[in-house]
Amino acid sequence: MSIENQIKLKSNVNYIKFLRENSHWYKYLNRSNQYFKDFENEVKTTYKLRPADKISQAIDTFDMIQTVLTTLKQ
Repeated sequence: MSIENQIKLKSNVNYIKFLRENSHWYKYLNRSNQYFKDFENEVKTTYKLRPADKISQAIDTFDMIQTVLTTLKQ
């Protein structure tokens, strides 16, 4: 594995956590640097770190707050 990828992995807690849970990624990351982008996408998808996921979470939170407020008004 390249030094650059090792530094990226160690600087991000989510990467380390994901690697421990999905150890098969070590094999791919050791084989080629091209797999690192796929690894990043997989981490973002699994932990819901994509912008679309964050927007969806914000909308869900807003809906929950709105429901609570309407319940309290009645």
